Amino acid sequence: MAESDRRLSLAIPWSTLLKVIAAVGLVAVLLRIWYILTLILVAIIVAVGLYPAVTWLERRRWSRGAAASFIAIGMFALIAAFFAFTWTSVVGQSRDVMSHLQQAGREFAGKLPQPIARVLEHWGAPNTSALASWAFWLGQSVLAAVAAFVLAWVLVLYLLIEAAPTYRWVRGFVPTDLRPRFDRTACEARDVASAYIVANFVTSALAFVYTFVWLAALGIPAALVLAVLAFVCDFIPVVGFFIACGPAMVMAATKSPGFVLAMIPIYGFYHFLENYLIGPKIYGGRLRLSNVAVLVAFAIGAELGGVVGALLAMPIAATYPSIEKLWLRDQLGDDVVAEHEAVRRKAS
Repeated sequence: MAESDRRLSLAIPWSTLLKVIAAVGLVAVLLRIWYILTLILVAIIVAVGLYPAVTWLERRRWSRGAAASFIAIGMFALIAAFFAFTWTSVVGQSRDVMSHLQQAGREFAGKLPQPIARVLEHWGAPNTSALASWAFWLGQSVLAAVAAFVLAWVLVLYLLIEAAPTYRWVRGFVPTDLRPRFDRTACEARDVASAYIVANFVTSALAFVYTFVWLAALGIPAALVLAVLAFVCDFIPVVGFFIACGPAMVMAATKSPGFVLAMIPIYGFYHFLENYLIGPKIYGGRLRLSNVAVLVAFAIGAELGGVVGALLAMPIAATYPSIEKLWLRDQLGDDVVAEHEAVRRKAS
């Protein structure tokens, strides 16, 4: 009888409950400000990438503020000037691209069996309110992108000016005995970010020039827009080539079926040059990852942070060897770290 009268009680201290509540609240706050944190991370990576240019000007007796302002405002002015001079052409050619894409979609649907075509027509029938909502969403997205770009560039400017005190402030949170290791990690992460910014900009600029010259020489419509698309897509690892090549093939179809097939070797040749000749020379082995690692990092980054997260995944993934070497050696063992380092050097 005594056995049946026993009750099981669970005592949870108030301190534990408060910790759980604080953890839940922290996660909720992080989810709400995830976009801002991503924007700050973008600004940090860009600022780190531009920092060598600032120090180069400082060595030539420029003040930190003048050098940072010249670099940040100069880059912003170049980007703004490019779009200002090409805006009319880009808008007009973008309409041509969208028109041809829609026409190609209709022609493709016309060649499908009637049952499938009717299903697609039912699901894809235009709706005035839906189109209006889409147009409103697109306008909001463009304004949000412009505002984010301006805010990120302002952050880049201030990070370049206040790089040293900002780093010391962050370093103050690190325990004293871990600060030398933290400094080494920061230096290697700085090298990775610089390589990422410089290499991506150079390869994307080369992709723009290469694509524009070929398309203009062949007389493909909307050559400027397709070249801008190649520039943007070149920032996307591995799959950017396929994204840029598709619209070019559609526009080439307006000239000749032979030009459609020609787009594949034209785009593919630059993809080969970038991956096996241009990229290794520019990266210098500092940001060399296997295609499997690139795709996994790209997928995880896209899931967590959309397009921006996918682009940031590369430099973050490239810092893992440094983290493994400096922070995980005791857990993984010297043999594992040495083997991974040997594989990475061989791939470089």
